[in-house]
Amino acid sequence: MVKRDTGQLIASDVQTAYSFRKRLKGLMFAKSLPNNFAMHIAPCSSIHTFFMKCRIDILYLSQKNEIVGMEEDFAPGKIGKRFSNVHSVVELPSGKIKTSAVNVGQAVDFVKREHEEVT
Repeated sequence: MVKRDTGQLIASDVQTAYSFRKRLKGLMFAKSLPNNFAMHIAPCSSIHTFFMKCRIDILYLSQKNEIVGMEEDFAPGKIGKRFSNVHSVVELPSGKIKTSAVNVGQAVDFVKREHEEVT
């Protein structure tokens, strides 16, 4: 996952949760997240951190993958804020928003790594 305007890498290990089952499970029971990790959940307009054991950062994305909202250092056992025009959510390790210097209004792209085959 990269910033669209600069190509800066935000996360190299992007897991997807596009089925109902994967969206429901999300990061439940995760004890920690590697620094290069992200989970893209779609469609999804809001999140919760019930049954999670680690804090996370959250990017709320529009249909065009523009950041329309963010929450940093989000604690387990909480319900996320509601933002307008949210189509998907990216869950990141706590502190990643700050170190990646992402902001509301920026857009992100999800790109395949060279060694991955497109099917």
